[in-house]
Amino acid sequence: MGGATSPFDLGDGFRRFADHVPLMIWRTDHTGRTVYHNESWLRFTGRTLDAELTEDWRRSLHPDDFERHARIVAEAFAVQEAFTIEYRLRRHDGAYRWLLDTGRPLRDGDAFHGYLGSCFDITDRKNAEEESARALIEKETLLAEIYHRVRNNLQVMVSLIGLYGRAAPESCRGSFDALGQRVRAIALVQQHLHEAPHIASIDLQDYLRRLAAGLGNLRRPGRIGVVVEGGHTSLVEPRTANALGMIVAEVVAECLDATAETVSCSIAIRIDATAPVRLSIVSGSGEAAAEGKPGVPMLGPRLIAAYAAQAEITASGTATSADPLRLTLPEVRPDLRPSAP
Repeated sequence: MGGATSPFDLGDGFRRFADHVPLMIWRTDHTGRTVYHNESWLRFTGRTLDAELTEDWRRSLHPDDFERHARIVAEAFAVQEAFTIEYRLRRHDGAYRWLLDTGRPLRDGDAFHGYLGSCFDITDRKNAEEESARALIEKETLLAEIYHRVRNNLQVMVSLIGLYGRAAPESCRGSFDALGQRVRAIALVQQHLHEAPHIASIDLQDYLRRLAAGLGNLRRPGRIGVVVEGGHTSLVEPRTANALGMIVAEVVAECLDATAETVSCSIAIRIDATAPVRLSIVSGSGEAAAEGKPGVPMLGPRLIAAYAAQAEITASGTATSADPLRLTLPEVRPDLRPSAP
């Protein structure tokens, strides 16, 4: 070295500055040996600088973090690159605290002089993340329990409706059958809501496509087709998704109730994901829907209006090719809006 002074030498000026910084600061030499900890670090550990340097500060690392810390630091030193790592360090009172440690290489031209690093105490953030994760697990568990209870109750309702329908006069059986089919559709809507990857923000296009496939097989398989179109999608809240599911199920039910078992029905749903999100629904048997089947009341428009009102969805039209059912969804919450590319 020829006695040359490095711009990164630990002079009194640097030490005075570092000791007044409200951060835990450390420094190594070019071999990776720790040569300095500032006063904030020493107050945290409750140890002297000599003790930290001679007894190896890493003895205060949490046992579960020791090997990971050594590996990440060694890999960074091998290529002389910056690194960031989270680990737990024992405080002077014996409590382990989470630190966010960032190290940067010190270079003077081509010469490598070691690392300078700083640490932030992020224990409160880590605790909040763990609490949030626990709350999410509890929420998912509760939702699963609620879903199973709702599903079981709906199954009981379908059975009761079937029993009453078989005991009812012939002229009333069509209404009981239509009611039973609608309860099955409600169960299907709840199932697909429960199966959504993120229950708090549901991908509208994915949800409707999965629901459409289920509705197509729920009644008159092979003779009902539901197609969802639209190049873009949007995220919606569960309340909105539930109402849309019930509306689509009702359009399908109306199509089937208005036609003979041998007739094929087709439903086309188009999503316009611009704000506000709009949907257009056309039923292939719209004109025939006015005729209906004997004994089956045509309540579709009233039910659709009720479902839409519950979720603040604006609805108009009759789902015919000449007058599509047009739905305008409520304004999407800011946290559900897709970020700009």
